[in-house]
Amino acid sequence: MTANESFEAPMARALEIAANGPSGVNPQVGCVLLDEHGTIVAQGWHRGAGSAHAEVDALSHVADARGLTAVVTLEPCNHTGRTGPCSEALLEAGIARLVYSIDDPGEAAAGGAQRLRDGGVEVIGGVLVTEAEEFLRRWLTAARLRRPFVTVKWASSLDGRAAANDGSSQWITGQTARNRVHEQRAASDAILVGTGTVFVDDPSLTARGRGGELLGSQPLPVVIGKRAIPGDAKLWDHPRGVLETGSRDLPDVLSWLFEQGIRSVFVEGGPTLASAFIAAGLVDDFLIYLAPVLLGGTGLAVGDIGVGTMEQAHELTITSIEQVGTDVLVTARPRRPDAFDRRDADDKTGADDREES
Repeated sequence: MTANESFEAPMARALEIAANGPSGVNPQVGCVLLDEHGTIVAQGWHRGAGSAHAEVDALSHVADARGLTAVVTLEPCNHTGRTGPCSEALLEAGIARLVYSIDDPGEAAAGGAQRLRDGGVEVIGGVLVTEAEEFLRRWLTAARLRRPFVTVKWASSLDGRAAANDGSSQWITGQTARNRVHEQRAASDAILVGTGTVFVDDPSLTARGRGGELLGSQPLPVVIGKRAIPGDAKLWDHPRGVLETGSRDLPDVLSWLFEQGIRSVFVEGGPTLASAFIAAGLVDDFLIYLAPVLLGGTGLAVGDIGVGTMEQAHELTITSIEQVGTDVLVTARPRRPDAFDRRDADDKTGADDREES
């Protein structure tokens, strides 16, 4: 067993308890402290902005941390914000070994591992990287790209229509699926729509419970476009207010939202806005609700995304397929360049007699 493998179980525990903390501007981080026998003697997690970080939380549960091993899901921070640097806290506590998973991507916070090495602490990195990357995917994407994590959602018929020929679209999906969408709204910092959706549908964009009550967490409504929304629009009654961007420049809007502390956005603004995000390569997750109906016609769920030939297709990886009431939810993400593609394998095995459709 390698050194990394010997710490996989405690790292898995650290990832498990990290989920107790809130997501948002700060990452969800977990920490466990091990004695010389590898037994967990304390654990901690970050409980939100301004509270003790996971390492300090764990240290608070032991009288003497000298000689212990700290297993942390993210490289300890090395800067002073609302709290002091965790690297210094670990050094002062006398930790003998640091085991962590992912390097901190922040320019200000990074460097904690090297600070501990310089202080004579044994440092082991890269434990359960795949699992930690997946767990922190939303936060890491935002931190690395300096923009919010973008989820695009649409609901369509099985033949890909978001509306009938007369423009009606309520309701393609059933109540169970609509309840799920409200939960997904609540899990995002902001919800984005275009001005066209505001003028045509006059949405409230609130996150509501099964009884129609407002959920405790509400996304900030953000309107993309240059037109001012009507003075009597329902959005003005939203509990978070409404933000009019006055712009169609998606990268600029996302960068600005990031600077305002927005780390995740839920795009629910109809085919025009969804297509613009896809064409710009700005989508991190797709949530596609498929209803067991056929509509035909021209009301496609996605419009022009800049694809002229098959070689230009936006290839996705499906991460889950779930039946939600009478509907199906397909969750997908952009395909990684290094991802295995069965079609490539078919080409290599000489499967050249396929019928192209």
